[in-house]
Amino acid sequence: MKSKSLSGGGLVYSTETGRMCPGCRQPIAQCTCKSASAIPVGDGIVRVSRETKGRGGKAVTLVKGVALDPVALAALGKQLRSACGSGGTVKEGVIEVQGDHVERVMAALQAQGYRVKRAGG
Repeated sequence: MKSKSLSGGGLVYSTETGRMCPGCRQPIAQCTCKSASAIPVGDGIVRVSRETKGRGGKAVTLVKGVALDPVALAALGKQLRSACGSGGTVKEGVIEVQGDHVERVMAALQAQGYRVKRAGG
């Protein structure tokens, strides 16, 4: 009779801390195994575009190509949203700012020293 290995099992949710990382067994917010490999590699150019697809005709300003870790990216997203006086989010390495704020976002990023290009039409 073969014994099952316990390496695939373990705690996946805790009522105190929420979801647990299967790799390092820490809460997702304090995960150490994914943070080292989560920094994206870009070409050094931040691309800012405006999009309305799938949003009921509402415009959203997208910021792509910022090579920062997720925590710093969220902080930059917060700065850009507050500079535009608008809401938004950070999803999969892309900062979304509600509304058509391409020029304002580009000016704010250039003031912080990023190389910025307008993408799209």
